Amino acid sequence: MDGFHFLQALFILALASSLAYASDPSPLQDFCEAINDPNDAVFVNGKLDHLSLLSMLRKSQDLTLGISLARIDYAANGGLNPPHTHPRATEILVVLEGTLYVGFVTSNPDNRLIAKVLNKGDVFVFPVGLVHFQFNPGKSKAVAIAALSSQDPGVITIANAVFGSDPSINPDVLSKAFKLDKSMVKSLQSKF
Repeated sequence: MDGFHFLQALFILALASSLAYASDPSPLQDFCEAINDPNDAVFVNGKLDHLSLLSMLRKSQDLTLGISLARIDYAANGGLNPPHTHPRATEILVVLEGTLYVGFVTSNPDNRLIAKVLNKGDVFVFPVGLVHFQFNPGKSKAVAIAALSSQDPGVITIANAVFGSDPSINPDVLSKAFKLDKSMVKSLQSKF
């Protein structure tokens, strides 16, 4: 009888664990033939054409390849991709032009900043779900390509989510959480 109860328990655990599996949906196909289209060539005169590469990989979002790509142009003297997170993807950033100060913050309880100044050709990885940013301290524009490990990475911009929610988060909550005067919280909320 004990063996029967053991098998019953094992069966229930197996059934429960299969329900707890979570990930991006599987692609509907192994690959996309549109990527083999000669019009999608990523080399022009023997050099990598970033715009063609970007166009091709943007198509991958619609073609179930399980990745996303974005070109990000940063204005000179302070262009910013503000603190944000991607709840479903790791991000790899490649600097194509200019200089960027980038970083992410580790999770609680450490909340340690991992940051670096990147130049043309440098690569940085932002782990899935961690708050991160990119800032252009240079006097000229910067350009980067961000590749994400999901075709639906999601994005949560921290300031927009906290101070620009609809309806607004109670100012008492934000005042206490951020150690700010309530009037400052209301002022921040009015800007979003």
